[in-house]
Amino acid sequence: MPETLVTILVLLGAAVVVVVACRLARLPPILGYLLVGLAVGPHALGWVEDTRSTRYLAEFGIVFLMFSLGLEFSLAQLRALRRAVFGLGFAQVALTTLAAAIALPLAGLDWKAGVVLGGALAMSSTAIVSKMLAERMELATPHGRDAIAILLFQDLAVVGFLIVIPALGRAPEELGAALAFALVKGAVALTLILGLGQRPMRAWFNLVARQRSSELFVLNVLLVTLGLAALTELAGLSLALGAFLAGMLIAETEYRYQVEEDIKPFRDVLLGLFFVTVGMALDLAAVAASWPYVLLLLVVPLAFKLALVVALARAFGAPLASSLRTGFYLAQAGELALVMMALASQSGVIAPAVLPVVLAAMVLSMLGAPLVIEFAEPIVRRLTANDWLARAAQLTTIASTAMARQEHVLICGYGRSGQNLARLLEREQIPYVALDNDPERVREAAGAGASVVYGDAGRRETLVAAGLPKAKALAITFADTHSATKILHHALALRPGLPVIVRTVDDADLDRLVKAGATEVVPEVLEGSLMLASHALLVLGVPLNRVLGHIRAVREERYSLFRGFFHGATDAADAADNLQPRLHSVLLHDGAAAAGRTLGELGLEGLAEVTGVRRRGQPPSRPAADFRLEAGDVVVLLGAPKELAIAEARLLEG
Repeated sequence: MPETLVTILVLLGAAVVVVVACRLARLPPILGYLLVGLAVGPHALGWVEDTRSTRYLAEFGIVFLMFSLGLEFSLAQLRALRRAVFGLGFAQVALTTLAAAIALPLAGLDWKAGVVLGGALAMSSTAIVSKMLAERMELATPHGRDAIAILLFQDLAVVGFLIVIPALGRAPEELGAALAFALVKGAVALTLILGLGQRPMRAWFNLVARQRSSELFVLNVLLVTLGLAALTELAGLSLALGAFLAGMLIAETEYRYQVEEDIKPFRDVLLGLFFVTVGMALDLAAVAASWPYVLLLLVVPLAFKLALVVALARAFGAPLASSLRTGFYLAQAGELALVMMALASQSGVIAPAVLPVVLAAMVLSMLGAPLVIEFAEPIVRRLTANDWLARAAQLTTIASTAMARQEHVLICGYGRSGQNLARLLEREQIPYVALDNDPERVREAAGAGASVVYGDAGRRETLVAAGLPKAKALAITFADTHSATKILHHALALRPGLPVIVRTVDDADLDRLVKAGATEVVPEVLEGSLMLASHALLVLGVPLNRVLGHIRAVREERYSLFRGFFHGATDAADAADNLQPRLHSVLLHDGAAAAGRTLGELGLEGLAEVTGVRRRGQPPSRPAADFRLEAGDVVVLLGAPKELAIAEARLLEG
């Protein structure tokens, strides 16, 4: 069997097993690839040799990483966060690089190695940070926006390092001219490709797309990516720089998202191979022999970056608690640092003896990053007394807004769904209070007169301040099951009989949300499919009344509480609103007359229809006449207002 095929099979087999394990452990796949390289490389099991051909193939992983980075680079996002990007982000990268360039020569290293190591240590992991911010619903928080802004500048800064690092490998007498020439070449490449290349690129992609051939489109993407990478390498720059510029060019066309999907398999496979070769470069014996230096390079940069980011965030006006959270998120090393170290090793800027120690410290910092971020919040709370003061002030603001509200609807989340719900409530003159954790959205909406306040709906004290104990209903409008479950837990403890409507993407977590206490769960997929079906039936000539009948039947089967809306609905419903059947929830307290009795014994026929009974820990059910009620049950009644009042009295007082 050919040796190359054996190498590929070993790498693929090991990568599949380890990456599956990482995903099960909720760790970034990057760490799995690094561990694979560490295990099968020449310094451990020795199954794969660290040859020039293997490393060159891995360079294509860097190419596609930088291409994806350019493709996702958003000028609009850059403009929106320009103060934080070019202020906070620039200061963080510049000061980290400068500190290393000054400190490392004192330790016996060359200043050029100090510049490269400083730039590499300034980088943080975009993959880890963005993933954890999204999972914890913190992208819109102040520390989330600061972290994203710094990561954006790091992405920009790495382009400059990719230009400078090859020049740093030149002889001392040629260094000044090489650096100047590299900067000029970089500026010319940026100007020519980005300034003059956008129009021809769009025209060329239009021509290719008109051929309606998916394989031709993919081939064209590969041609553009590798072609521009080759051009920049011929110009004495790097493959990665050309790929980044190719991504930026395509990002300005309407084919951006299609290209992103087509290139993803190539990027993930080759990028995985790159991280495998990084792991192969780790010499465990050398690391073990130099463990004090590994520990030093792990602890000192982490502590320095944490302290620097906190100080800079404070200087830019962030509270101490928010600054600490930003620092904990960005303290670790990142994948772009590994790219820089690989290029520096090829250019001879980093000594071979230093590389394994630095790589080991960076990999360990990335391995520990999820744990550091996970346990940062308790540390922040202990270190910041003013965070509690700020929270107290926030709760006071929420309480002052909700103080005058009685029988209102509490809306958790003021995104598109929350705003649409709020508009409908305003038309019906139903009071509401909305909670949202995006301060910019709250500021703009409150300025327009909306009853929305800044606060985390997942906190019990926030819900109490927003008037949950006296609310008429609760609506969770963001599709995040973890956060919704937390809110439901607090709502069930504070108001067991409160109707709670929860939005979700599909039916995957429906049972979990219902068991957590949701009155109804509204899946977007179901509603979208119903609208699609209704339009399709109308186009096919099915009469409108039959289409509405089908939709009504599906909704009645799926949403038990919608029965009150659809049954008896006529064109004159608004005029006779007070006579229309409506839904009403009744909580049976310990002394309720209905507790311990069956529905048949209560004689509710002719007054109201029992559409469901919710019992703690059980999904809602439509009970039969022999169903025996218990204290703590929530009985959902359907009927006219006058009859509902009589039925409620019979349930509670007998």
